[in-house]
Amino acid sequence: MMIPQAPIDKKTETEEQKESAGGSPSLNVVEKCPSFKEEINFTSDLKASERKALSELKSRLEEAVLGNSLLRKEEGEENTGEEAGYGEISLWGVPLLPKKGSSDGGADVVLLKFLRARDFKVAEAFEMLKRTLQWRKDFKIDAILDEEVAVELDPAAYMDGADREGHPVCYNIYGVFGDEEMYQRTFGSEEKKERFLRWRVQLMERGISKLDLRPGGVLSLLQVNDLRNSPGPTKKNLRSATKQAVNLLQDNYPELVARNIFINVPFWYYAIHSLLSPFLTQRTKSKFVFARPARVTETLLRYISAEQIPIQYGGFKRENDEFSSHDNGVSEVSVKPGSTETIEIPMEEIGSTAVWDLTVVGWEVNYREEFVPADEGSYTIIVQKGKWMNAQEGPLRNTFQNSEPGKVVLNVENISGNKRRALYRYKTNKNCSSF
Repeated sequence: MMIPQAPIDKKTETEEQKESAGGSPSLNVVEKCPSFKEEINFTSDLKASERKALSELKSRLEEAVLGNSLLRKEEGEENTGEEAGYGEISLWGVPLLPKKGSSDGGADVVLLKFLRARDFKVAEAFEMLKRTLQWRKDFKIDAILDEEVAVELDPAAYMDGADREGHPVCYNIYGVFGDEEMYQRTFGSEEKKERFLRWRVQLMERGISKLDLRPGGVLSLLQVNDLRNSPGPTKKNLRSATKQAVNLLQDNYPELVARNIFINVPFWYYAIHSLLSPFLTQRTKSKFVFARPARVTETLLRYISAEQIPIQYGGFKRENDEFSSHDNGVSEVSVKPGSTETIEIPMEEIGSTAVWDLTVVGWEVNYREEFVPADEGSYTIIVQKGKWMNAQEGPLRNTFQNSEPGKVVLNVENISGNKRRALYRYKTNKNCSSF
């Protein structure tokens, strides 16, 4: 679970203000806004100063390995005069000093993360890398994925899908700690807090295992942090564990999070940021995005496609869903203030079954569904009576099987003073049993 962080930077806040003022253009397909542009990781594209820093960091690492000074030796541990074979010094499964001719560029990707975290100051980047490797050795992090750390915390975080740029998405659910029994089981003692921290590290390692740490690969995660019903600021043990986790992740996992999106943010939460801000770099804080409860879906759609957003957050993703990647994607129509837009689903073959998903970002519209036969002498069939959809409504799914050719028509009437975005997808099948 991603830990509470510092306030959003001015640039991101301005972007959100522009969106709420202007709305979305009318499009046939949902606009794809990149969640995060990966840094350059091909050495040929680096600046001369950056290539030099990378070369120097490699040299320092090699000297430390050959000089047996990279990692601290424990009492009784054999001193060979050489830290390890080149292929044995690795991080996240990537050899940091691969044999000549065997490198796929992964070592450069990893080392560049440490350099960027320290503004390409080689000495500081090397010390950071050295401390990370020592920490991983001391706490046996390389074996953590094989452990059962805290199974009862599984509802607090899970990996699900990817964003528009392919970053794996981790959803962190703070509300589970609003339950007093769960809170005490997790933070009730120093031993329990240590177990929580190890569980958090395991979750991070699990996410990293989904990355492709090579030039041109997906090199970072996207975190979505749901603060609905999360414990308030009076929970001292949570604040203490939070501070520890912030330091742990920032010190040992540089440049591995593309964005941190905080949703359902309560007002009291902003006070927490002022306490944590001194422990965070400006580069880390620049990746934060905050969304109030009324703007959760709108914010997530900037970074994640509707097909990949879970239904509880206003998207179309369901477990064991009948829609697949082979079906039509999500389309979008812009509904101007005071206007009505219709979405038509053709059903030309008798006995067809149509299924569709629809949501309107922010809702507050009138909505109805009907089947209009192709034969003008037939009667229109009401599929869903007209209904006022308030702002808290979730995505709709419905089905209809026809007995004559025609079309399903979805009507969205916007009587508000703001433009609305209607997102939808549909599919038809002759055999209704497939649904």
